[in-house]
Amino acid sequence: MKAFNFFILYRLPLGIIFLLGGVALGITIGWWEATILLLIGVVCLVTHFMFGPMRLVQEAVEGGDIDKAMGMMNKIAFPKLLYKPIRSVYYFMQSNMAMYNKDLDKAEATIRQSIKSGSPMKEYEGMQYFQLGTIAYQKNDMKEADQNLKKAVRMGLPDKENTAAALLTLASIAMSRRDFKTAKDYFRRAKAQKPTTAQIVSQIKEMDKYISRMPG
Repeated sequence: MKAFNFFILYRLPLGIIFLLGGVALGITIGWWEATILLLIGVVCLVTHFMFGPMRLVQEAVEGGDIDKAMGMMNKIAFPKLLYKPIRSVYYFMQSNMAMYNKDLDKAEATIRQSIKSGSPMKEYEGMQYFQLGTIAYQKNDMKEADQNLKKAVRMGLPDKENTAAALLTLASIAMSRRDFKTAKDYFRRAKAQKPTTAQIVSQIKEMDKYISRMPG
């Protein structure tokens, strides 16, 4: 695993070294003998630009090292050359990091680029619209938040925690519109997910105080 991570991290300079070595070998001995070196060099360069260090970024995020993940992301000089599903993940993670830094404008711009790049799987597409809806909610754009969160729930989200979070936000939007019947329905569906994340459980307990007093 460490050897593979080393390859991912240094495949650009390795590719250049192999290409230069192949050219030197071709000139001095013969191009047939240089074929393997040239092929390895091309593979290194192509995979570098098509896939980037996204595997290492994912590992850093899962390990909680956001600074390392951001450093890896910044090494991607030409994101438009990334393979489309990888590009979608790249922009999605850029959006996550922008939200982490409270930069909602960048978070919105990059999640829209992620959506434009397509989605590697249906559940991930739901997460894209969940992210877009969450950003809109934080920007107090309730119409945009409502539309995108509904779309995310329809498409499906990967786990009960995200589903519950989306439904709770929709319930909050309905409450702000005084649509109490709809708010209660979203709240009921959120509770039915039986989330375990402390923050979401706390939100449910807090919202329950208001939902129980609502008419309708």
